[in-house]
Amino acid sequence: MQDLSLAQDLTLAVVQFDPIWEDCNANLKKLEGMISDVEADLIILPEMFSTGFTMNAAELAEEMNGKTIEWMLSIAEKKHCSLAGSIIIEEEGKYYNRLIWTNPFGIYKTYDKAHLFRMGKENLVYEKGTERNLMLCKGWSICPLICYDLRFPVWSRNFSFPQNHEYDLLVYVASWPQKRSEHWKQLLKARAIENQCYVAGVNRVGIDGKGTQHSGDSCIIDFNGKLLISYEEKESVLIATLSKAQLNTYREKFPAWMDADAFNLTKNSPIKI
Repeated sequence: MQDLSLAQDLTLAVVQFDPIWEDCNANLKKLEGMISDVEADLIILPEMFSTGFTMNAAELAEEMNGKTIEWMLSIAEKKHCSLAGSIIIEEEGKYYNRLIWTNPFGIYKTYDKAHLFRMGKENLVYEKGTERNLMLCKGWSICPLICYDLRFPVWSRNFSFPQNHEYDLLVYVASWPQKRSEHWKQLLKARAIENQCYVAGVNRVGIDGKGTQHSGDSCIIDFNGKLLISYEEKESVLIATLSKAQLNTYREKFPAWMDADAFNLTKNSPIKI
């Protein structure tokens, strides 16, 4: 039995906004205004929040010491929180859709998108990530993934250990189009239920530079598949406090994870968990 007295709540803020197409400076300024009064342990921004979901990587990519990561580190320190979202990064002549996870102590970790959206030709521009990384915030283990990753449940599998789960919160940052919004909503709930964890879906709104409409539908879902924060279709900051004690109690009372199928990815698989 876990000691639930050690569990801490986590206040999570999901930022849903309409990025100004391929204008990093304007987007950072806009986001700074949106989160100026937000108090949370973790603030999450959408996929490619500084530019919109663009294939114009050659002109818009930054290096790891670029202005956007510097801005993220500054915000995290100022607000004493963790701040996460994906941007375009160039490294050794290659481009990545890279999630950056910063904390208030000037440290960051990264995750490169593993499933590239071929219907948008993302796979022709960006390099595929090969490894899933877990982040920590206030004693919570968190698995951040990016958009199209949502369609592949093996990649989000919450492997369990004798007395614990690998992660407590699953996060998807996205530029998910309105025409497939029902896929987004249903798959997010499925990931929460099957992995017995909280799920946060962080999507953009508005029409992008390619004419694609996004309805947002950002949300926070509990381990039962229940919406804690309902879907929104406008620029907004959604805030919820997640209970680690309730999550631990649910997992102990309904330990379906103990009967999960054991498997490994094949040797030929290009990705690692």
